[in-house]
Amino acid sequence: MGVPNIKKIRIDQRLIHGQGAMWIANTQANLVIVANDEVAESHIQQELMKSLVPDSVGVRFFTIDETIAKLPKAAPRQTIFLIVKSPNDVLRIAQGGIKIEHVNVGNIHYAEGKTRLTGFISVDSEDLASLKSLRSDYGVTFDTMVTPMGTERGQNFDMDGYLKTH
Repeated sequence: MGVPNIKKIRIDQRLIHGQGAMWIANTQANLVIVANDEVAESHIQQELMKSLVPDSVGVRFFTIDETIAKLPKAAPRQTIFLIVKSPNDVLRIAQGGIKIEHVNVGNIHYAEGKTRLTGFISVDSEDLASLKSLRSDYGVTFDTMVTPMGTERGQNFDMDGYLKTH
């Protein structure tokens, strides 16, 4: 099993959107992998997301299980920006044997039953359990930068500290 050259893992409910190009440029990734069971089956969503990625960057849409199976086969020259929709998606990838050291928690929308941590991150009990498991069981650390420039309010939120106390 090979070790994929993952430059950044980001949780963002929007997956690829307008800010995506900034993250791709910042990571210097030449391959974006969208790991999401729903989007892997939706040609329309894939086309919309592809339109936001520079032509020089490859884009793949995999289910979580496909991501687990294919990441170890990535060539070393493939520099990967991995984007998922939820903390549980990242946890499933870690449980599947993919080494994850650090995750950018970028955007988890607020909804009823969620606790707002920053203007861009809200978590429910499932999100919190997944993040805690990533931290305690897999040694994952977190940042909460909204964009690569990191100038937004809330971008210095101490997710690791929050998980230790909640």
